Amino acid sequence: MSATVRTATAADDPALSALWQRCFEAPHLAALHALDPDRHRHTFVAQNDAGHRIDAVVVYVPRLIRDADGTPQRVGGIGSVATRPEARGQGLVRRLLVAAERTMTAEQCAWSLLFTGTPGVYRSSGWQEFAGTYTEGTLVPPSAGSCAAGAFRVRGATERDAVEVAALHHAYNAKRPLSSLRAPEDWAVRVPAWYGALDRSLVAEDPVSGALVGWVAAGYEGDCVEVREFAGADGCLGALLAAVGSRGRAAGLTRARVRLPADPGVRAALPALLAEARQVTEHVGMARPLHATAESVRATVTAPGAVHWYGDCF
Repeated sequence: MSATVRTATAADDPALSALWQRCFEAPHLAALHALDPDRHRHTFVAQNDAGHRIDAVVVYVPRLIRDADGTPQRVGGIGSVATRPEARGQGLVRRLLVAAERTMTAEQCAWSLLFTGTPGVYRSSGWQEFAGTYTEGTLVPPSAGSCAAGAFRVRGATERDAVEVAALHHAYNAKRPLSSLRAPEDWAVRVPAWYGALDRSLVAEDPVSGALVGWVAAGYEGDCVEVREFAGADGCLGALLAAVGSRGRAAGLTRARVRLPADPGVRAALPALLAEARQVTEHVGMARPLHATAESVRATVTAPGAVHWYGDCF
């Protein structure tokens, strides 16, 4: 069955939303798509020539991401990839990736980045996996976690903390390879889409000044509490992780997973949350050089402390 590859138009928006709803449990995808003012030019669809329906879609999301030296580079994120079930196996996504690659190259993207649990399609189109790690284990008993609280006051975040949280994030990642520069609209739409409202996260206050010194975002995955992002002073991380553990135990959870870079301060704080901890390697990130060299891209994705935060997903 033949299909025409083209860029999207505003008239396609209802069909795109319907396709994403059919393929994913992610009602926020349309809102994320709307963040890019050039989204239709960056959205590639395969239209069925017989039924004139959209059978597949690939979206290129331009982002500023720090390289191995911490310098922001224009990177083409690939996301919201979906194919109608009855149209799978026809090579539609590969054709759409070719169109996306041409546009990303023309728009001077240094390289392209995506995250997937099914790398086969992307590998054959020029993307290569790179390794990431996380730490998981059982939740420590309440007494062990409380010992880490120290002098910091930990509380739920509020919308009044938004400016300080954004400042903590910017300072913590100022030179961090693979991290994205967040604009106000990312904090307003993208970060809540992946983490929930700000009041679902925790902050730590300095005991003397009352200023915010740390922020942590966590969520639940099955029987596991998952720490997805931290920003702030290393000294307060133990107190924040202890509070995450307390919330997890109250919810009846028994395990925890920490998706933070393996910095010394992070490693020192992990016992406040995890017992019997083990490090797990995964290969869900994929990169494709465009204007940058393969060596420079590899240096970025493998740099010590490199992390692409879950809240910056495309």
